[in-house]
Amino acid sequence: MTRAIALTRLLQLASPLLPVGAFSYSQGLESAVDDKTVRDAAGAKRWILDCLEFGLARFEAPIVLRLLRAWSAHDATGVRRWNTHFLASRESAELLAETVQMGYSLRRLLIDLGAADGGLDARESADLESIEPLSYPAAYAFAAARWEIAPRDALTAYLWSWVENQVSAALKAVPLGQVAGQRNLVAAQSAVTRAVDRAGAMADDELANLLPALAIASARHETQYSRLFRS
Repeated sequence: MTRAIALTRLLQLASPLLPVGAFSYSQGLESAVDDKTVRDAAGAKRWILDCLEFGLARFEAPIVLRLLRAWSAHDATGVRRWNTHFLASRESAELLAETVQMGYSLRRLLIDLGAADGGLDARESADLESIEPLSYPAAYAFAAARWEIAPRDALTAYLWSWVENQVSAALKAVPLGQVAGQRNLVAAQSAVTRAVDRAGAMADDELANLLPALAIASARHETQYSRLFRS
């Protein structure tokens, strides 16, 4: 695959148009808005960047890299290990349901595309369907490995897509104006680069996932009276 095609595949994988349902989740942000933890653009920026630095960069991002390596090496044991590890880390029913639903949707998309359109052949479909439940990081890593996307590029796009979705949720829930949303995206650019660097330097025993405020917000969201998002 040429570098140009790999780039367009990466843009497709990170696009908000990817039909995996990411737009329907706020990952606790809506609950934080409801209880006034997040009140404005500054609060949304702080929430998003803290989740990125203290959560994704130290746990989810390095797991994505490990899943990429495992898929590329056809290491089924490694894929199952890190997929299970990530699923076990989801602190609320909502967060678990989110990653399973998105993983399922991306798998269906890759199968439905067909090998000629960048999708999967029968063997690849069987490999992906053998993992159940399938987390979104595992499905994403499979697609990136299948499309021969460089690991650092794939992870950068993964984190940027997450940031974009969080900013989009803030625009609706806080609410924020479009310019404020773009300012928050600008503020996240260097944070995403740092997160990729950190993830790439972490050993297995350094991975840690401890964001109690996010876990509480997500759990509270499950019974929130009025809401826009599924999590």
